[in-house]
Amino acid sequence: MIRFLHSSDLHLGKPFGRFPEDVRVRLRQARAGALTRLGGLAHDHGAAHILLAGDTFDQMTPAPAVIRQAMNAMAAADHVQWVVMPGNHDHANATELWSQVVQDAPANVTVLLTPTPHPLGDAAVLLPAPPAERHPGRDLTDWFDGAATGDALRIGLAHGSVTDFDSSEDGGSSVIPVDRARRAGLAYLGLGDWHGQLCLGAETWYSGAPEADSFRHTAPPGALLVDLAAPGAPAAVTPLPTGTVAWRRALLDLAETDDAAAAHNRALPPLAERAYSLFDLVVTGRTPALARVALEQAAQQVAPDFLWHRADFTDLSLAHDTADLDAIDRQGALRAAAEALAREAADPALPPETRAVAEAALAQLFAYALES
Repeated sequence: MIRFLHSSDLHLGKPFGRFPEDVRVRLRQARAGALTRLGGLAHDHGAAHILLAGDTFDQMTPAPAVIRQAMNAMAAADHVQWVVMPGNHDHANATELWSQVVQDAPANVTVLLTPTPHPLGDAAVLLPAPPAERHPGRDLTDWFDGAATGDALRIGLAHGSVTDFDSSEDGGSSVIPVDRARRAGLAYLGLGDWHGQLCLGAETWYSGAPEADSFRHTAPPGALLVDLAAPGAPAAVTPLPTGTVAWRRALLDLAETDDAAAAHNRALPPLAERAYSLFDLVVTGRTPALARVALEQAAQQVAPDFLWHRADFTDLSLAHDTADLDAIDRQGALRAAAEALAREAADPALPPETRAVAEAALAQLFAYALES
């Protein structure tokens, strides 16, 4: 039997430029720490190898410190053999990067830059398909079928999208047949490029990234513990959690009669989880103006609990009511302005952009009036 961990898409050095600096630092630290967590999982579960299926680095020219610290983390996990294959972000023709990796690599790190069979112990052979450019646009695994491996278990490692499933996070790096494992007689095909964990058959898996980097995937990030017993026997695959920063998106679709603030509070993660969570609240539907103000205040109240917080009310429409306008003023200039904005927001003859601006202005007017 052979037991190994399958992971990919660490994207070490990813800048996370759309976030504030303190959040960017935390996200980069979480990604760097994934190597230590993978090493710990390998130790705890008795895995002899960790296979990284591409995009270990986010760029072709990461900072030297990013490379050195990655190699140091792998060296510290000297109970396991690391096998590192390029992806499309760190493809094999990034010669400066891989020259530095090879120079800094400890004895327990193997770098696979060419499509050549590589033994994994005495019982298995690894068939890698390293991309040599950002978008190869062709199937790099086609050589697996005819590769001579004797009686050893055959394990494939590739980075890219499968046929009929555009798995790439950035537009597609290669096309891999979904039945490649069956065609090539693979006991297991470990894939990288799609950042969410995904099973495409008993022997074909995307490991997903060990740390989330977007709100796109709902499954928790993790690595895969793979057990292969003998040729022809099914792979035993066990997902293991690895993430430390949670990316949570809450979608609220409100009706006029809903208690908007209460719905918001129900959508929040537990208090203990918020300090390491990025929380993206997207609100749609229709709600009275006063309820919208209460909702916005509720969102502002909890925002400091989170590592990062955003509340998007762009697609939340206002339900207008004269009683609501009384909360602004019963007469005078403010009331006249509110009534004018309410008419514009409800006028179907006006362009949608104009109505949206009027709604936003009316909501702001409510907020100012209630504050004062």
